[in-house]
Amino acid sequence: MKNRLHERGSYVFLLLLLFSLLSFKSYSQHFIFGGEKVRWEAGVNFGPTFFLGDLGGNRGKGTTFLKDVNTELTKMMKGAFITCYPNDWLGLRLAAQYTFVEGQDYIINTHTVDELWRKQRNLDFKSNMWEAYIATEIYPLMLLKKNDEEYQPRLRPFGFIGVGLFHFNPKGSISDANGNKTWYELHPLRTEGQGMAEYPEKKPYSLTQVNIPMGGGLKYFASDRINLSVELLYRKTFTDYIDDVSTTYIDPNKFDTYLSASNAAIARKIHDKTIGIVIPGLTRYAPGSQRGNSKNMDAYFSFVLKFGIRLGSVYTIDRGAMRQTRCPALF
Repeated sequence: MKNRLHERGSYVFLLLLLFSLLSFKSYSQHFIFGGEKVRWEAGVNFGPTFFLGDLGGNRGKGTTFLKDVNTELTKMMKGAFITCYPNDWLGLRLAAQYTFVEGQDYIINTHTVDELWRKQRNLDFKSNMWEAYIATEIYPLMLLKKNDEEYQPRLRPFGFIGVGLFHFNPKGSISDANGNKTWYELHPLRTEGQGMAEYPEKKPYSLTQVNIPMGGGLKYFASDRINLSVELLYRKTFTDYIDDVSTTYIDPNKFDTYLSASNAAIARKIHDKTIGIVIPGLTRYAPGSQRGNSKNMDAYFSFVLKFGIRLGSVYTIDRGAMRQTRCPALF
């Protein structure tokens, strides 16, 4: 099922890329800095990032989006973008950015037995996240007023959706007797039996995946050239393995068959770190016991502050005419 979803995501990526190229071609005769139609904008962005996966969470059973955000694991995203605007209501954005995500079971505050089960699992992970995407921006008010040349407000709401690629590499920890943590890459350890003949339904996952960035925000033109934006950037993914947790525990003896002796020793420790809370004295789950929830794919989102600069000429009509308009002339 996950492979099919990944393939569909790849098809969406190719189709949107083709659409973008065709759109660029349609306006190619105007692709000159300061051209009369297409305007260019470049800038930087940054903001807090939050992970939504199997590890961690808050009160009650695990859910999706804001309810299960662990704010204490907030990480900072930073990146850059360039956008072209064929007209006032449409933008084509290309962005690249870096962030970091993390999940920990042991930070869960205990209220009911639902949290205790996750706390007893006692897993953790962290991962760098590199991503690049293309997206279409829509400014609905400008679209509704596209025939009104004098309508040029400084504050403009917008929505966007696109397709991108992201790269991750989850690591899990093992603590020594003094509580010092050592982090290990989880992908080569096959913690849930990925690629093992005994578990044919568990396929190896790719560390580079397709995602669907989407969201909305507000853009404010401080001047004809400088603008500031705030936006919510949510990424839908087609993998449940960003945190390397998805399905069930496996027989730890299988690690010896598929891994080197050193990696097998690490895998046995790191794939099951159970501490007896709900079930006192429990140190390991039986093979086949639930380890994660494969029904919900992992996701992550950011609250983004963007600083943009218009490139080339910012005026398309003479300055005298612009001074006569009631609303700020921004292009």
